[in-house]
Amino acid sequence: MDMVTKRNNVKVLGKNNAPTLLLAHGFGCDQNMWRFLLPSLEAHYQIVLFDYVGSGNSLLTDYSKEQYSSLEGYAKDIIDIIAELKLKDVTVFAHSVSSIIASIAAIEIPQIINKIIMVCPSPCFLNFPPEYEGGFDRSDLEELIELMDKNYIGWANYLAPLVMGTSQSQELIGELSGSFCSTDPVVAKTFAKATFFSDHRDMLKNISCPVQILQSSSDALASVSVGQYMADNIADSELIIVEAEGHCLHMTNHQDIMPAVIKFIES
Repeated sequence: MDMVTKRNNVKVLGKNNAPTLLLAHGFGCDQNMWRFLLPSLEAHYQIVLFDYVGSGNSLLTDYSKEQYSSLEGYAKDIIDIIAELKLKDVTVFAHSVSSIIASIAAIEIPQIINKIIMVCPSPCFLNFPPEYEGGFDRSDLEELIELMDKNYIGWANYLAPLVMGTSQSQELIGELSGSFCSTDPVVAKTFAKATFFSDHRDMLKNISCPVQILQSSSDALASVSVGQYMADNIADSELIIVEAEGHCLHMTNHQDIMPAVIKFIES
């Protein structure tokens, strides 16, 4: 098995010689979170699944706190996978923070990544009033990080319903909490800091490929106004508001988003 394939637990599924979709999971998750969409996608596309180093069944021995302290480090995982598999004309289907990670990669290799589908993205979770409301004051996020040190399981149990949506099933909320808990605390804390304290608003104008933004109508992490900000600042973008609660539309509302996703891929 090739080095990157093993490192990132890469799996290639679906139809040979078909358009390629690379599915990039969000913070505290892994490739298993895409399972609800796979039956609809596998019949038509080549699907590339992976785990960021430190997540899922990736090789923790290859983890570097220095590399993964910034979203650029995670973007290198995507670029490495594309290079090792010699992929061309790739659409990245990205959840949450991976939307920004995929954008960094797309700017680095625009000749290969030609579309991005973003699920509940945010370029910055911090508030910078009056011009931008990311949703959180810095002190709120610092308390969240401190809670990871004091009570890791308590932190996971607090964050999971916030992310999945309190009205969603206890099974899904419990799965997400379990995924948080199974992540090495050092890895999770480093990824959390890179996710919640980064500011990539200035990067949006440099995204040249078509982008589809799937935004939940009720999302405690990224509000509709954040989705609108993304759409306003990405030249070739479309914003779709999905009537739903939570930050994980690919898990909770997969049947609702699929028609728009297929239409965007085929356009």
